[in-house]
Amino acid sequence: MNVKIDTEGAFGSALVTLEAGEKFVSEAGAMYRTSSNMEITVESRKKEDEGMWGTFKAGVKSMLAGESFFLSSYTPNDGQSGEVGLAPTHQGEVSSVKVGPEIWICSGGSYLGSSGGVDLDTQYQGLSKGMFSKEGLVFVKASGKGDLLVNGFGRISSVDVSGGITIDNGHLIAFTEGLEYTINKAGSGWISSMMSGEGLVMKFNGNGKVLVQSHDPSRLGGVLGPLLPPREG
Repeated sequence: MNVKIDTEGAFGSALVTLEAGEKFVSEAGAMYRTSSNMEITVESRKKEDEGMWGTFKAGVKSMLAGESFFLSSYTPNDGQSGEVGLAPTHQGEVSSVKVGPEIWICSGGSYLGSSGGVDLDTQYQGLSKGMFSKEGLVFVKASGKGDLLVNGFGRISSVDVSGGITIDNGHLIAFTEGLEYTINKAGSGWISSMMSGEGLVMKFNGNGKVLVQSHDPSRLGGVLGPLLPPREG
């Protein structure tokens, strides 16, 4: 398997080359092209040993994580290699990281795809963190071994954390398991935090890696919203 970041900059994408018997999965709707020998199937996030209750829980968690309940699965069907091109919906970069031995925790909406050896699960981050972090109530946990694709709005940067780091709300993409974070005010007081335009931030502690996006899509929506004509009806 070979994962190549095919396009960089404002319209990032990835090209995944699969050998016979290999598998890659992605968010539903992420594929923009495949070779003719690629078999595409649809699978749910429900674990194999779970029944109807597991299906319901997986659906709710996917919704809270900002992800689709269904995944698209790609496998070459003729014994030859094949390729699939994947891209996110919004503008921004795509980044590839290795899972195993590191476990990655993806914020809501940042997961794009992963190889078949990566196990996906959901992780509840708590009501207070979910309400104020702007990253969603549920994160996507990627464990096992393989390649993980994430997408961000704007540029994606990888930061090595040794001790601690502060990230503005709405800019988190993913972080390695072992890092812990709290939601705090940006400045020394609430007035200075609000006047600075930052408000609340995520303060990480521990040792690991964090992926951050340079732009916050919610802020862009806040700017464009008042400029759009009102909806009719």
